[in-house]
Amino acid sequence: MGHTYINVINLKSRLIMINSLNLPRHGDKHNSQFFETYLTRLLEDRDRTGLTGMIHEIDALMITVEPGHSIDYVAELCLMTPYHYLVTLESKSHLTHILRIDLNSPDLLVREVKDPNIRGIFRSLNEVYPIGSYKPNSRYMGEVLRVTDLHGVVGAQRERDFRFFSQDEIRHLELPGNLAVSKPSPYTHNIVAYLEREPDEPRVYALGWSSIRADAQDAYLAAKALQERLRIDDLILPIDHLATRVYSQNREVAILEYLSWSSYHYWGSYDIKDQNSSTNVTKSVHHSQEFRSPAKVFTANNTPYFVNHLEKLPSPTETFVRNYGPRLHHIAVAVRDGETGGLENIEYVVRAIREQGKDFLLDVVGSKQEGLKQIFSSASEHSSLIIEYVQRFGDFDGFFAKDNVAELTRAAGVEEELMEMEAKAKPRL
Repeated sequence: MGHTYINVINLKSRLIMINSLNLPRHGDKHNSQFFETYLTRLLEDRDRTGLTGMIHEIDALMITVEPGHSIDYVAELCLMTPYHYLVTLESKSHLTHILRIDLNSPDLLVREVKDPNIRGIFRSLNEVYPIGSYKPNSRYMGEVLRVTDLHGVVGAQRERDFRFFSQDEIRHLELPGNLAVSKPSPYTHNIVAYLEREPDEPRVYALGWSSIRADAQDAYLAAKALQERLRIDDLILPIDHLATRVYSQNREVAILEYLSWSSYHYWGSYDIKDQNSSTNVTKSVHHSQEFRSPAKVFTANNTPYFVNHLEKLPSPTETFVRNYGPRLHHIAVAVRDGETGGLENIEYVVRAIREQGKDFLLDVVGSKQEGLKQIFSSASEHSSLIIEYVQRFGDFDGFFAKDNVAELTRAAGVEEELMEMEAKAKPRL
């Protein structure tokens, strides 16, 4: 890994010792010399300049959906996750519903454009892709990261040639005015935003006028009543990780770019040869528990699409990116360890939700002996995002089992092939 060191900085009267490189490396995927060289240089520079100490956990996730879909999506999320509806922020062209568990886990900002004819930069990221264009407003936008010195962080990042929307552009896009918002990444198409907040201060999003909408509140209360009736309300835990799919040639630079925007470290990469892909994990330097700040996962093909006809290898990850564009593929939610009604909790939760008409792509994969079980839902009709459930057993602290990932990737690829055929057979929105 090269030379590492511990840097001590004084940040707002707090002594912080940081070494982003002195953490265990996992996995069997071989990276290029370019990656290894710049991983060391970038993280050493980030620690030395104090950026690692100023940038903290993920405070919120931003998701946008088609006009008329946000209330149904709020209901879906409140049933399938531990989130609660808090309030709606209404601006001229958008509704933004705030969902929250508590201040120890990220908020969800579910954003709906009111007019389907409105066009903008985030819509354009969908429109050039064959399936993405059929739901041009449905996409994951990116994360809001908590910082302790917004001016200092933005200034330091600008010096490194990172680009932000201007305040006029943020107003025009109707994003919260107290955020510093990056331009979309050329590798993931996601944005990163910074929000200045101390840990004991409330999260506030400066946008429009706030109200508790009757339709959103009714959908939320019905979903939570159903959760309680199904006895799954205390089994579903906060978000475990966020998985983004990128083109094969962008795997390493997408990881390095996110490490430069955030205070995450490189946890490691695994080669999933059965599906011709790799899973690459980054985690927070500040929080060992993913509940506080979810792991960020990057998945990419091992080979680009144009050699498939020569190699005859599966290509579900690259096919997804070619159909939707680089973007978030799934949000993984943890399930409490233990059993309910004679079933492991993940089996119990999935059975209960299946009985409400929600589809899953396969049966639960993994085992107690392997340390964890996992499953993918079908993609949401509102956001195109998949919900993953993951249950870890006992003191298992690993991230996944390779056989599980291969099965999940294969199942998602089958669904995406069906969606591609359906998209070709119907008119665009």
